Amino acid sequence: MNAPEQKTSFPALLEAHKRQIALALPKHLSADRMCRIALTAFRTTPKLGECDPMSVLAAVIQAAQLGLEPGLNGRCYLIPYGNTCTFVPGWKGLVELVNRSGRASVWTGVIYQGQKFDYQQGDSPKLSIPDISNEDNPELIAYTYAVGRVKGADQPVIELWSKEKIEKHRDKYNKVGKQHYSYKHWEMYARKVPLLQVLKYLPATPELEAALILNDAAEMNAQHLTIKDAIEGTFVPIPAEEIVNEHEGLKAAKSIKELAEIFNKLDADEKKRHKTFYEVRHAEFVEAS
Repeated sequence: MNAPEQKTSFPALLEAHKRQIALALPKHLSADRMCRIALTAFRTTPKLGECDPMSVLAAVIQAAQLGLEPGLNGRCYLIPYGNTCTFVPGWKGLVELVNRSGRASVWTGVIYQGQKFDYQQGDSPKLSIPDISNEDNPELIAYTYAVGRVKGADQPVIELWSKEKIEKHRDKYNKVGKQHYSYKHWEMYARKVPLLQVLKYLPATPELEAALILNDAAEMNAQHLTIKDAIEGTFVPIPAEEIVNEHEGLKAAKSIKELAEIFNKLDADEKKRHKTFYEVRHAEFVEAS
């Protein structure tokens, strides 16, 4: 009898693909540093150990392609959804990609509960926050904002969003429930939402466009990035309307038993397509029990 096949671990895959990572990285980053940072992110997020190692590696290679370091610095994140790792750019990473181009600059910030500010829309947009706050609790954020300036432009582009508007936006597009990364990284997500609106009006580089497409796909649980896609830049997200229709039955399940019954009635192709969402919903029930 043959011994059962051992699944290659993420650290082993990372070492084996170090050359591809080195080729993907911009000059200011080294493969050794990127691999160390990726391993740190992997080891400090236990649920990544439950993910398919190939999906974790694909997210790391994608981060390398964009020159963004994953983990605590906030430039990008390796987010586990069920047994799949998803690449999610942070607001710091998006700001960095804009500033690298030299054609525009952008920044984002927060306004806490009780903090005074003056906001003006129209043909002379303005945001002034004379009231300095010493608060740093993300739960007390009342508004987030982003400001962009195209080089040589007369006026800035400004977006100001309330906490309620951000939550409504998330709930409209969120397909993974409480597993959505905003529940763990609220300030990062809250600052990124108005930033994404501002970026629509700024010059876009290929790297920024790729990051925005990947971010939108992550929001809809439609990323499913492969190593080949990350290396060759051939990623194409699943259309949003398909995601909504696909997940209706699994989303409506009220228990693990009902979830399993619905999933088991799917044919082989449907099971493959719905597998990640099924695992996310299963994890939600386990966590709530």
